[in-house]
Amino acid sequence: MGTGLFGAVSFLYKRDNQTRTVSLPNRRTSVTRARAAEGLGLVPVPIPRSDMTIDEVLVQFLADQRERLSERTYRRYEEVIELLRDCLNSYAYQSLDELEHRRWQKEFDSNEDGAFCRLFGPDKIAENLAEFLDYFMVRKVIAGQELLKASGTVTAKLMTWLAQRGYIDETSAEEAGDQARKATRDLPMADRLGMLLHELTDQAPAVDPDDVADKDWVEDYLEIVDAEPGKIWFSNNVGPISVPRKASDLARPGWSVFVTAAKINNRWQLLEVGVVYP
Repeated sequence: MGTGLFGAVSFLYKRDNQTRTVSLPNRRTSVTRARAAEGLGLVPVPIPRSDMTIDEVLVQFLADQRERLSERTYRRYEEVIELLRDCLNSYAYQSLDELEHRRWQKEFDSNEDGAFCRLFGPDKIAENLAEFLDYFMVRKVIAGQELLKASGTVTAKLMTWLAQRGYIDETSAEEAGDQARKATRDLPMADRLGMLLHELTDQAPAVDPDDVADKDWVEDYLEIVDAEPGKIWFSNNVGPISVPRKASDLARPGWSVFVTAAKINNRWQLLEVGVVYP
């Protein structure tokens, strides 16, 4: 972007992992501009194309991270990005408008493998991040707590990187980044809560549903509405249910879980539990 023959030309450069625009005299050749930038401790950054696809920017993101991460951490980044790509290719088409859906369907019919990330741009990553963190990582991936935490950490970094490179606007990046940082905290906690509740159901008495009144039996997705030391309450007036203190400390109002419970001798018993969704 020039300002005249003897004016200045602006370029994107990176120093200390911060991307910035630097103006260097237009009369310099590309070689002398590069040397001048080098003297300032700056590394040139490619100016983003408006037609970049998700696949292209994810490859670029990983290449940038490889420069600064240990091999072990980089492998974790690769794993999360591959899971994100799988999620987008499998589910993100559901968020498309009619025209976009027709484009996607044509591409999918031609070659279904990776059609979404091959066709659409990086703005679709932020739009579908909640689906990845709140559904895909919880429901579709057998993930330990380290990977669950990393899914938030890596995608938060990705959102910042996309905004710095001009691929998405600052507002979208901030909103999606907040989701990712929240997932970094909540996903491992919800996973741990689920394990503790599963352990509790292993001790549950055998109950025949036919011996329980309909009003005292529930088998449904319920929301946690309250938690006190050693007790959890669910929606639909289910509770309190006695749980280990470790479980009640982890439980957060608003989280949901598939619950099978029965009220026996005027006390609610947790019989079965599914995945906890933060």
